[in-house]
Amino acid sequence: MTGNGFPENCVVVGATGGIGAAFVRQLVARNGVKSVWCLSRTGRSPVQGSKIRSAGLDITSPDSVLAAAQVVEASAPVDLVIVATGLLHDDKLEPEKSLRDLDAEKLARSYLVNAIGPALIAKAFLPLLSRERKSVFAVLSARVGSISDNRIGGWYGYRAAKAGLNQLLRTASIEHARRWPESIVVGLHPGTVDSGLSRPFQRNVADGKLFTPDFAARSMLDVLDGLDAGSTGRVFAYDGLEVPA
Repeated sequence: MTGNGFPENCVVVGATGGIGAAFVRQLVARNGVKSVWCLSRTGRSPVQGSKIRSAGLDITSPDSVLAAAQVVEASAPVDLVIVATGLLHDDKLEPEKSLRDLDAEKLARSYLVNAIGPALIAKAFLPLLSRERKSVFAVLSARVGSISDNRIGGWYGYRAAKAGLNQLLRTASIEHARRWPESIVVGLHPGTVDSGLSRPFQRNVADGKLFTPDFAARSMLDVLDGLDAGSTGRVFAYDGLEVPA
C-alpha cells in the first residue's frame, strides 16, 4: 500500500490480538500512513509511536462501539478500517463436533462476537470513510464460513456466524456503494495463523500453511492494495483468491 496515497488514516479494531497487533505493526511501518487508531477492550496499543492513537472499544456493546466511533470521527475521514476480532473458543466455548453439542447460549455468543459485533462497527464506522478516494472496510472472516466449500461439517456455530458475517458485509456493501462509490467492503480470510484462536487446532495443518501473524497481516494488506470498487461485497483470502460464498 505504497505509492498511491492509500491508506493514510487507519483504524484497527481488536488491535491487541495476535493478528490485530500485526496489522498495527505493518501499518505503522509504512511511510504513507499518518495515523493508526488502535481500538480494543483495554484501550491500549500494542506499539508506541507518533502515529498511534488509541481508545477503548468492546464489540459486544453498542454503546462502546458508538463512543469509539465518535472519538475517531474527530480525525475523519478514514481510509482503512480493519476489524481483526473473532471468537472460536475460550474457557466456556468449544467448536461443536456434532449436532449433539449444540447449545443455544453458545451459538448466540458466537454470533454476537463474530457477526453482530462487526455489523455494529460497520454501522458506526462506514460513515467515517473517505468519499473522495479509495477507502476500505475489511473484517476478518474465515474460509469455513463458505457454504459451498463446507465438505467436512462440524464447527456449527463458528461456520454459521462467519457465513452470517459474509452476508452482512455483502448487504452493507450494496448500500454503502450508493453514496461511497469508491469504497470497498470486504471480508478477509487470513489462513491458519499461529495465534490463540488456532493454537488448539494446529495439529493437522499442512507444512508451510501455519502463518505468523505478521505474514498474514502483510499478505492481507497487499490484497487490499490491489482491490478496487468492483471487489466490494466479496471475501478474499490472504493469497488474493476469492473465497466462494
